[in-house]
Amino acid sequence: MQHTLVAVFDNRSDAQNAMDELLASGFTRDNVYVSSADLSGTTTTTGATLGATHEEGVGASIKHFFENLFGSDHDEHATRYSTAVAGGQHVLTLTTSSEPEVERAADVIERFGPIDIDERHDLAGNAASLGTSAYQPQTSPSLAAGSMQSGTQGGNLSGSLSDSTSRSDSLQRETAVDRTTGKAAIPVVQEEVRVGKRQVERGGVRVFSRLVETPVNETVSLREEHVSVERRPVDQPIDPADVAALKDQTIELRETAEEAIVQKSARVVEEVVVGKEVSQRQQNIKDTVRHTEVKVQPLQGSAPDDDTYYRNDWQTNYASLGGTYDDYAPAYRYGNEMRRDARYQGRNWDDVESDLRSDWDTRYGGSGSSTWERMKAAVRSGWNRMTS
Repeated sequence: MQHTLVAVFDNRSDAQNAMDELLASGFTRDNVYVSSADLSGTTTTTGATLGATHEEGVGASIKHFFENLFGSDHDEHATRYSTAVAGGQHVLTLTTSSEPEVERAADVIERFGPIDIDERHDLAGNAASLGTSAYQPQTSPSLAAGSMQSGTQGGNLSGSLSDSTSRSDSLQRETAVDRTTGKAAIPVVQEEVRVGKRQVERGGVRVFSRLVETPVNETVSLREEHVSVERRPVDQPIDPADVAALKDQTIELRETAEEAIVQKSARVVEEVVVGKEVSQRQQNIKDTVRHTEVKVQPLQGSAPDDDTYYRNDWQTNYASLGGTYDDYAPAYRYGNEMRRDARYQGRNWDDVESDLRSDWDTRYGGSGSSTWERMKAAVRSGWNRMTS
């Protein structure tokens, strides 16, 4: 059987966060989506499967959605939710095939503060006539969780999954004794922890490379040559060997100089290597799970004249000591109850007296008018009454 969980939120981000948490806790993307009525007069339904968005007229969309959810037999619920959502609320819907999954989803959604549609309807009176101004954000955590409703697909509403009172009422209705068979089934519920994983961004690095010019100042020694011409007067006879010099001739001397030449060459002097290192770590997840325990206590029938017996015993033994029967009645009932307790079955009074005294002092204080010494005889009368 398919079940549907519906939660209504004032805030779109709360609804979206609740949906993300449901997906992170193991629910599939095919069964969770958020519906909202925006100011443009359209209803937007965001499905978790493909992230698709469908739009239609707000009145028709909301009406169709809740009629399909609650069915024709719950027109009042459909009208109430449709009016509230048309006023600007956001609806988170989860579909699952088992009741334990519905309970687990309810516990997840409660942390994000859904609103209580039923209570707002009761406080506002006729919600359809008051409009959206009748709805104010609910701040009480105990009331905020009350808007989640669980039902089967097709609109069979099975009650609230939000607070402990509603769950207790639902449990009492479900465990009623069958008139035909005379039997009642009491569910024993146990929560399970399912730990999943999701990938999140933890940061990273961005590497930039840019060209930077740095001024360079170097000193170099340069050599230069300069031709000098000097005329000196001479007065001496010519050497016969120099007669050949009496002809035209040309002598050249060239000057040289050094100039600075700048050459640039590029070299790789460093590398920046960017990569990712993958490591595994163990994380200890601590949480609590709840379960219900059913204790079966056998009940024995009591004779209709037990109270008369105890009153006569008090009148005979204790009335003259002062006080009233009501002062001794707890002692009679205590002895009767302890004699039926499984811990003391088959044991005699002398064996259990010390245990009973300790338990009596714990329950009734062991002081004042309720001391064990004063009430011991009445307790034993209740004990003996069951024995006889």
